[in-house]
Amino acid sequence: MNKNKHIKAIKGKLIKLKDWLLKVLLLTWQYSLMLIILYRVVPVPITPLHIVRLFEQMAGSDEIRLNKSWRGIDYIGNNMIKATIVGEDLQFFEHYGFDFEQIYKSIESSINGGKKLRGASTISQQTAKNLFFTPSRSWIRKGLEFYITVSIEVLWNKRRILEVYLNIIEMGKGIYGAEAAANFYYNKSASELSKNEAASIVACFPNPRRWTANKPSRYIERKQSVIVRYMKYVKTPWKQKGTK
Repeated sequence: MNKNKHIKAIKGKLIKLKDWLLKVLLLTWQYSLMLIILYRVVPVPITPLHIVRLFEQMAGSDEIRLNKSWRGIDYIGNNMIKATIVGEDLQFFEHYGFDFEQIYKSIESSINGGKKLRGASTISQQTAKNLFFTPSRSWIRKGLEFYITVSIEVLWNKRRILEVYLNIIEMGKGIYGAEAAANFYYNKSASELSKNEAASIVACFPNPRRWTANKPSRYIERKQSVIVRYMKYVKTPWKQKGTK
């Protein structure tokens, strides 16, 4: 009799735990959806990555810096936009959040060539990651990142995704967004960047805290020249205003 009561008590607790977890998941989903809808029109004030980097700076020897300056995509400049598309996601205007061809090639190369699985993240995926997550990696985060990517592809348009991406992405130690990077590295606005300057900033994206746009290594210079070569082929599906 006591054993049955004990089992019933455990079952009751498990049911309560299940209900609590479902409520947490529902609230999390509602909160994330609310932010996604809000960020469709409102500038993003701060991201988890910004906060993590600030704590890292405070714990280490780096200067404490949080340079960011929101700019609408019309005032970021064609050179920065085209360099970003070439350097990060050539199929950006064609896919729906995921470049399955690049994902397949990455997996195939890893299996057949024994190479490390290389990144195949689109600009949409990177926007989702930068918007809601820290740099830590896990399969749970990947699953949530998938949900956010699909959500912004459905609720935003390509123009807004690119605008948010170019305003929150890390472009140096404590430097976030195209405008802050242009000011920091070249003492000018993002809309005034030359092709070479924009390409140099984008060439550093894989590790912007290691490489420096205005003092490029030979490796970055090679990437820069490739990006500049292909920028002329990029066409935005909207008419760009307010740029030089």
